[in-house]
Amino acid sequence: MNYNEILKNGENFLRKNNIKNSYLDAELILTKVVNRKREEILLNTHKKLENRDIQKFKNYLLRRKYKEPIAYILGFKYFWKHKFLTNKSVLIPRPDTELIIEESLNCLPYNNSKKILDIGTGSGCIIISLMKERPKCKATGIDISLKALNVAKSNAKLHQLENKINFINIDIDKYNSYNYDLIISNPPYINNIDFKRLDDDIKIHEPKVALSGGCDGFRDIRKVIKKSSKLLKINGKLILEIGHKQKFKSIKILNENGFYINKISRDLSGKDRCIISTKT
Repeated sequence: MNYNEILKNGENFLRKNNIKNSYLDAELILTKVVNRKREEILLNTHKKLENRDIQKFKNYLLRRKYKEPIAYILGFKYFWKHKFLTNKSVLIPRPDTELIIEESLNCLPYNNSKKILDIGTGSGCIIISLMKERPKCKATGIDISLKALNVAKSNAKLHQLENKINFINIDIDKYNSYNYDLIISNPPYINNIDFKRLDDDIKIHEPKVALSGGCDGFRDIRKVIKKSSKLLKINGKLILEIGHKQKFKSIKILNENGFYINKISRDLSGKDRCIISTKT
């Protein structure tokens, strides 16, 4: 069987099992199996596959059939300008979260050494992306999940930043290091009702601890805001990702904890997604 034939078979199989982007997913799976770029595959469609590679391809198709996200099957996802390792211990990086990077860079002069904290660092994609852009800063990433931190450490090593970012396995409630210039966080913010409505790709396979924000979706947002009011310097910035219906309540919680709202940024769909605030 050659590349062209196996791609058609893969596309048909995934389409019959109601997988969106069936041809693209088949292509991406084949890139993993034969360890070639998509361009190389498209230029060599008549190249034959070995039997062991055909079997690998089929095994990956079965995983995708059961709605395992393609980022977990491939073992990586691109975010901002870089490639990040992913597995079931971490949330898959989303393009909307790149807003945190954009807004953070606006707050961080290139040559200054600022102190940054990433709350709920997960794969480390946010803090690592920032440190690639602002290498003179000092960074800490914390997460309640030890497995997630292991992924973050692997990503830091991948990007030669293992000695530049301090990763700590701790709950934000118990963290007591102060005088940060900038705190960034993409906390769990999906409420219980919306969580049940998520696609199976997300609901079944991605870590619930990184998604579910409790009954109203604000459990972790409240914790992050309250703790950040203590950890930040006066005039320090908090940049927070939120659900698109959470703007007004988030602003209320921020104001109650001594924050001034600088800006609300919208995501690629035009929905409110990121709040930039200053500790007063």
